[in-house]
Amino acid sequence: MGNTDNKDKLPQESGENVVKQGEKTLKSDFLRRCGENKATRWIRFGIVSLIFFAWVAWMENWWLSLFEILLFDIYITGYIPFTWWKKSENKTTYNVMSWVDAIVYALVLVYFVFAYLGQNYQIPSSSLEKTLLTGDYLFVNKVIYGPRVPMTPVHFPLVHNTLPFLNCDSYLDAPSVKYKRLKGLRKIERGDIVVFNFPAGDTVMTKVNNPDYYTLIRMYGRAAVLNDKETFGEVKYRPVDRRENYVKRCVALPGDNFKIVNRQIYVNGEAQAVPENVQYNYIYQARRYGLTEDVFENLGIAKDDIHVMSLNPADAPSVKASGFVVTEDGKIPPIYISPLTNKMVETMKSMPEIGVIQILPAEPNEFLFPDGISQGWTRADYGGTEGITIPAKGMKIAINERNWSTYERAIRVYEGNASAKLVDGKLNIDGNVVEEYTFTMDYYFMMGDNRDNSLDSRYWGFVPEDHIVGSPWRVIISFDKDKSIFNGGIRWNRMFLDANPDKARF
Repeated sequence: MGNTDNKDKLPQESGENVVKQGEKTLKSDFLRRCGENKATRWIRFGIVSLIFFAWVAWMENWWLSLFEILLFDIYITGYIPFTWWKKSENKTTYNVMSWVDAIVYALVLVYFVFAYLGQNYQIPSSSLEKTLLTGDYLFVNKVIYGPRVPMTPVHFPLVHNTLPFLNCDSYLDAPSVKYKRLKGLRKIERGDIVVFNFPAGDTVMTKVNNPDYYTLIRMYGRAAVLNDKETFGEVKYRPVDRRENYVKRCVALPGDNFKIVNRQIYVNGEAQAVPENVQYNYIYQARRYGLTEDVFENLGIAKDDIHVMSLNPADAPSVKASGFVVTEDGKIPPIYISPLTNKMVETMKSMPEIGVIQILPAEPNEFLFPDGISQGWTRADYGGTEGITIPAKGMKIAINERNWSTYERAIRVYEGNASAKLVDGKLNIDGNVVEEYTFTMDYYFMMGDNRDNSLDSRYWGFVPEDHIVGSPWRVIISFDKDKSIFNGGIRWNRMFLDANPDKARF
């Protein structure tokens, strides 16, 4: 029995010793790895950890703090051999991996800066001229309204939705993250210039960017668009944060009542301040001969904004009846159409080269938002007598046949009630009659300062809060596409300018 007891006891004691030896080895190895790091390495780790925990607190998700273990290993212990290549005796491997390491590090840094702090954007069109010019490169502040947590987190950080040359998506649809906005410095204010994802850009045709998919459907019919792939391409869906970026001025906030009367914006019955650089289309005539390039350049009219009316002698009576000049020999001096600011109009009135200048009347437009009730409205007289109420989070609105087209897209698409429809004049969601609908998000009404040449909320409706990206802070640099780089192509006078100089007027 004694021998048996001893035999039974020996393995147990041996196992305990092995465990203790293992613990001692792990502990000593851990302490050795920690001790081999210089003080500067610990300082770098401390700085990175402070930034990391500040980001975790901002995200309000403390589960993310578990990634501190990974940071500790990257900077201090090195159990995961991320830097195996540094010990390689092969110079080619070392050099290649050095570049790969630097590029990956830079891409990760750019990803977080672009996602949570700010990003550069280019102004591609003239919708905000002359406040922001085509060719301006802006730094957009995402902190001001609070950055969105990336909704499609797996994406290439240097492009928006399409990889150049490869012409394929720069993101993966899965995984996707539910909309969440971190705390910002303030809310959107009336008069802010805002960058946002194009709300009607959820569905696109791969060969046509403008007009948008929904306008194409209204113009040509669904079957014609979907069946003509040679002209329009394939139909494609894009998640919210991968839709095209637009930049406009916020003219109405959640809960506001909005309308335009004779080009004057009214919010809640009060006339609003007009940005200094707002533009409208004018028709003007040279006294005798065509205007030179120098005249247009001095006025600040871009080449793309110079439109010459095509007229012939038979048009002379109607031209004269409209108040324009016809010479004694029956010729019609050139008549132009361009968007102009009030300052440009005053300058032109004093120029001897220009004889007549008139504002171009706005005609009724069948493509104005919302469908069905916008008949007779124009871009200059919009909203009818009642105006349009902008939905606000928590606001209850009784939905009926009169306003269904105004709020249908917000309810069905932006708020995810795909089954919502109007039945016998009442809102029906999932088979249930809803007397009033309570909105779950804030919405905004956006317009361009180039009022007669801007496809904005007057055409495609409200901008939901989950589409908001940020606000332009400064013009980084600006290029004039009508000039070469070495002949005035860089607008040096615009570098680091305030991207919203009119904000103080609101």
